[in-house]
Amino acid sequence: MNTRSAHWIDALRTQLWPLPVLAVALAVLLGMALPALDSAVDGELPDSVTVFLFSGGPEAARAVLQAISGSLITVTSLTFSLTVVTLQLASSQFSPRLLRTFTSDRFVHGTLALFLAAFAFALTVLRSVRDEGSGNAAFVPEISVTVAFVLAIASVVGLVLFLAHLTREIRVETMLRRVNAETRETIARVFPQDRPARGPEPLPAPGSFPILAASSGFLTSYDERALLEAAQNAGAVVRIDREAGSSLVKGVPFATAWPVAPGATLSAEAREKLAGDINAAVATGFERTNVQDVGFGFRQLVDVAARALSPGINDPTTAVHVVGHLSALLCGLAERDPGPEQMVDDDGRVRVVLSLPGLPELLSVAMDQPRHYGAADPAVAARLLRLLQELAWCDRKGRYRAEIADHLGRMRNAIGSARYSTPERKTLMDLADSVHGG
Repeated sequence: MNTRSAHWIDALRTQLWPLPVLAVALAVLLGMALPALDSAVDGELPDSVTVFLFSGGPEAARAVLQAISGSLITVTSLTFSLTVVTLQLASSQFSPRLLRTFTSDRFVHGTLALFLAAFAFALTVLRSVRDEGSGNAAFVPEISVTVAFVLAIASVVGLVLFLAHLTREIRVETMLRRVNAETRETIARVFPQDRPARGPEPLPAPGSFPILAASSGFLTSYDERALLEAAQNAGAVVRIDREAGSSLVKGVPFATAWPVAPGATLSAEAREKLAGDINAAVATGFERTNVQDVGFGFRQLVDVAARALSPGINDPTTAVHVVGHLSALLCGLAERDPGPEQMVDDDGRVRVVLSLPGLPELLSVAMDQPRHYGAADPAVAARLLRLLQELAWCDRKGRYRAEIADHLGRMRNAIGSARYSTPERKTLMDLADSVHGG
C-alpha cells in the first residue's frame, strides 16, 4: 500500500459517516428490490418456507414496519448520544488527541450502520404495502417484512453489544492498548525490519535553496515516490527538514534542495517547478495522524500521563501504566534502525532525505513531561527509572548509551530535589544505580 492510499484510508476510517451512509444507500436499494422479488414469487413459495414469513395483512404489515422504523431512529439517537458522551469523557479526562481512537472504532461504525440500514429498509418497504381497492389487489411483501423484522432483532442485539463494547472502550487500559497497537503499526510501516542501511547524509552544496510550504497545517505524510521523481526530474537533491507531525506555516521553508551535479545551478523555472512538485507530494492537515507520524502515538500516551498527574485528576497509577506502554514501544524501536530515510536513484546516489525521528527524540518525548510532572511520586519515578533500565537492556549494540545516561542524570537530579522520605530516596537511587551504563 502506498502512502497516498494509506492517507486516504486513514482519513476515511476516522470518520463516523462513510459506513452508515453506505449502509443506508444499500438498504434503500434492497428495500426497492426485495418487494419486487416478493411480487414475482407471490404464491409460489412452498409451505416449508412461508411458515417462517410474515403472514399478516396490509394493516399489520404497516404497523410492524412503522414500529420498526420509529423505534430504530430513537435507538440510533441514543447511540449517537452515548458516543458523543464517550468522546467528551475521553477528551476531558484523558486527552483530546484520543478522539481519533474512538471515531475510528469499527464496532461503532458497524452498529450505527446496522441501525440506520434497518430504519431505511423498513421505511422503504413501507411504501410498497397496498390495500385492496381502486382496481389494485392487496399486496404485502412478506419476505421484505420478515427481513425488516430480522434486522430489528439484530439491532436489539447490536444495541446490547454496543453498550458492552462502550463500557470496555472507555476504560483507560483499553485506550492505551489501542494507541500502543496503532503506534506499532506505524513503526512497522515507517521503520521496517528490512530497512537498508543509511550512508553519510549529503550536505547542502553551493546553490542550495529553501522550499517554502504552500499551505499551513500539520505535515501528515509524504509520497516518497513522488519526491524521488521530482528530485530526479529537476536534477537535484531534496532534503525534507520537517518530520511528519511537524507544524508547517505557509511561506516558511520546510525543505532544502540543491543541484546534484557539483557546480551546477538550477534556473528559476526549475526551482519553481521543483517547489511545486515537492509541495504536491506532501500532505498537510489540521490534525496529526498515524500514517507516517511515529511520534503521534508517543504524544498521545504522554498526554494521558500528564493529564493523570495533574492535581485535578491525581491518578499516578494510570501514569505508571502509560510509562509501561512507552517502554514497550521504545524497546521495540531499539531493535530497529529509526532515523532519517535516504532514497537513492538508479546510480545509487542519495536524491531524497526524509527527516524521521530517531530513538533519542522519542525517548525525550517519553521521559520529559512524565519526569517533570511525576518526579514527586515515588511510583512514577521508579517506573521511569525502570523504563531506562529496560531500554538499556534492549539496546544490545550500545547505540543509545549516551542518551540513556543523560536521562538517568536528569532523573537523579529530579529525585534529589523531590520531597521523599529517606527510605524512598534510597530505593530510587539504588534503582538508578542498577541501570546499565548509569
